Amino acid sequence: MNIEQARFNMIEQQIRPWEVLDQDVLNLLSIVKREHFVPAAYADLAFADLQLPLPNGQHMLHPRVEARMLQELAVKKHENVLEIGAGSGYMAALLAHRAQKVVTVEIDAELAEFARANFVKNGVLNAEVVHGDASRGWAANAPYDVICVSGGLPVVPQELLEQLKVGGRLAAFVGGAPVMEAQIITRMDDKQYRVASVFETYVEALENAVQPSRFKF
Repeated sequence: MNIEQARFNMIEQQIRPWEVLDQDVLNLLSIVKREHFVPAAYADLAFADLQLPLPNGQHMLHPRVEARMLQELAVKKHENVLEIGAGSGYMAALLAHRAQKVVTVEIDAELAEFARANFVKNGVLNAEVVHGDASRGWAANAPYDVICVSGGLPVVPQELLEQLKVGGRLAAFVGGAPVMEAQIITRMDDKQYRVASVFETYVEALENAVQPSRFKF
């Protein structure tokens, strides 16, 4: 397989048509080598328009979804980022190229170690993997400039919103099957948030994700 041709095809045929037009983001997809973060058994599918399997039933997001969320978050070099759901570490590596520091929290110990090893192999020095449950956020390093939830949320927990700085942005896939909204939530002040729906998709829910209240009055 011609890897660079496959990468070019991924960018031009999958990602650009999904309204990913920020040239810095497109360039980053050539710098951070996706094939280096894919489990060895799926290396030939690194550039396919698929959610690639990861250990213990987890998946990497579609390349177009990762790129679109990266574009919409518009991370800046001075910003600190929380990612929830490290997976293979690929999304955190992309974020790390644009941020000052990334903390990515992974509930599955095997995946946390896989992501950590991928950071070492790929020279990602400003991203840290933490093994833990961040389904309600990760208060240890809060507040954050940017929070990226790399898994589904039936509802966005208030605790998570409160871990954003004023002016900070949160990316999340909100709702349930069959269709969820990819949202960018911006904290306007201490109590107000602006929600922008970017596109529709489906992403499996985070383990221990907060569920909507079933009570009706």
